[in-house]
Amino acid sequence: MTNVKVLLVDDERPFVETMVKRLKKRDLKLVTAFNGNEALNRLEEDGDIEVVILDIKMPVMDGMEALSRIKSKHPLVEVIMLTGHATVETGIEGMKKGAFDYLMKPCDADQLLDKVTEAAARKRKHEEKIVEARVKAITLRRA
Repeated sequence: MTNVKVLLVDDERPFVETMVKRLKKRDLKLVTAFNGNEALNRLEEDGDIEVVILDIKMPVMDGMEALSRIKSKHPLVEVIMLTGHATVETGIEGMKKGAFDYLMKPCDADQLLDKVTEAAARKRKHEEKIVEARVKAITLRRA
C-alpha cells in the first residue's frame, strides 16, 4: 500500500532522520514531530495522516500520554508504539489504550513498513464502514 501518510514522533533527531530516509524510499509520505505536543499539533493541521509511529520515552509528554490524547481526538488514526525500553507490560498498556501494535527500537524498516501498511488498511476499512453506515442511514430516512 503506497501513499500512506505517516507521522513519525521521536525526540531522537538522528533516529527520525534515518527512519525518514528509509521510509520515503518505500513510498510513504512522512511528517515528523519531536515530542507529543508537536504530534498533536501536526494531527490538527493535517487530516491526511493515517498512521502515527510514536516513541514511548520522550520528554515533555511521554508516548503513553500522547497515545491517549491522539486516540481521544483522532480515534481512527492508528498508532504504532516504538521503544528501546519496552517491556511486555508497556506494550500491553499501549494496546489497551488503543495502539495498533508496538515494536522494539531499533526496528527493521521492512517490519515497520508491514505494520504501517496493516494499520493504514485497518483505518481505511473503518472509514469505509462509517461511510456505508451514513449512506444506509440517509437511504432509510428517504424511504
